[in-house]
Amino acid sequence: MVRWRAGTVAALRRQWTGAVELDVDLPDGTRMRALAYPELVGTPEPGDRVLLNAGALLMGLGTGGYALVVALPDRLPPDPPDAGDTRDAGHLVKARYTPLQPILLGVDEEASPHRDVLAEADDLGGLPVVTADLHSALPAILAGIRAGAPQARVAYLLTDGGALPAWFSRTLAGLRAELAGTITVGQAFGGDLEATTLHGGLLAARHVLGADVAVVAQGPGNLGTGTRWGFSGVAVGEAVNAIATLGGRPVGSLRISAADPRPRHRGVSHHSLTAYGRVALAPAELVVPDDLEPALAAEVDAALAPLAARHRIVRVSTAGLDAALRASAVPLSTMGRGLDADHAYFVAAAAAGRHATTLLP
Repeated sequence: MVRWRAGTVAALRRQWTGAVELDVDLPDGTRMRALAYPELVGTPEPGDRVLLNAGALLMGLGTGGYALVVALPDRLPPDPPDAGDTRDAGHLVKARYTPLQPILLGVDEEASPHRDVLAEADDLGGLPVVTADLHSALPAILAGIRAGAPQARVAYLLTDGGALPAWFSRTLAGLRAELAGTITVGQAFGGDLEATTLHGGLLAARHVLGADVAVVAQGPGNLGTGTRWGFSGVAVGEAVNAIATLGGRPVGSLRISAADPRPRHRGVSHHSLTAYGRVALAPAELVVPDDLEPALAAEVDAALAPLAARHRIVRVSTAGLDAALRASAVPLSTMGRGLDADHAYFVAAAAAGRHATTLLP
């Protein structure tokens, strides 16, 4: 459960959209790295007393190496400017029934300027949508899209399998200028637009942001237990179903690796095989780079053979994708491995992005 700590802010460190890194001194003389979301708790300053949730950091779990600021108890932030007793500024509650549940304006609720458009929207009109298991695929997919259609408007839908606050992602902060917008769906929050469901978020991408291509992936912090069904990326299969239901074109970015030390993630990760092979009931276009190293290519082909009964396996040229990846606006990293250490992973994601652009009208 929660492991509480209290301390004093010693210094501010890096800051990016929606987040501030802190050094916090604890009463026992130790120093702890922490992260605050000013929209939730206010903006910390040196000398502030802070309450921390330190459990994941103390256990060494994949939280990015932070304790999380729960409150500045001696300097609470002011209330938002709206009166707070009407729904005029929105009434979507996310991270529901947790102590820091935010109340937000939903893109399709009554007070939204987009209400009329989305009340009637029911179709994506063939919008290509790339689905991916890990947040680390996002910049690589975007590099592939830019290689195929430099001027395309790209919307990112951040699902709620990983970090709920979009602000946690330094990757997303670095990609803001390249995106038409970010839509946080389900319990996730902090995007340019807030949606209740992935279906509503997809419609907002098409009809509000005017996206030519969309990307669906969870935020940082994939959850997995090492079992067939115990991983948050299983939602990729549900995303394929949602895209197809609304008349979009699902493009599957496969998690391919020759570098992952875990056998279940080498070749085609069991995450991709389960999500696309067992959960996705609608057909998708699953993208394979055309120049994988021969042994890896054979392993990938064998793993995907059973999926070909439902999905279309597409071979995509990787010409120019290495250069596109190296020009990424943000560093590329997955499970601590960069582009050169896990080249197949990033090229596979970029190839999916490139293929999506071939589906544009």
